[in-house]
Amino acid sequence: MADSKTKTVTVQQIGSPLRRPKEQRATLIGLGLNKMNRRSTLEDTPAVRGMIRKISHMVRVVD
Repeated sequence: MADSKTKTVTVQQIGSPLRRPKEQRATLIGLGLNKMNRRSTLEDTPAVRGMIRKISHMVRVVD
């Protein structure tokens, strides 16, 4: 059962994965993104924050 107080973060893809390294494309898929302007809501963990930081030029954190 998920705790209702669990912090979440919503990310939106703003950059194309074309001509990017495989690792960056895999990170996008790991975040649940694969097409432009898609949004994904994820649990706010250090691992997810690290993935966002790794591809910060391709995603945007939505308020």
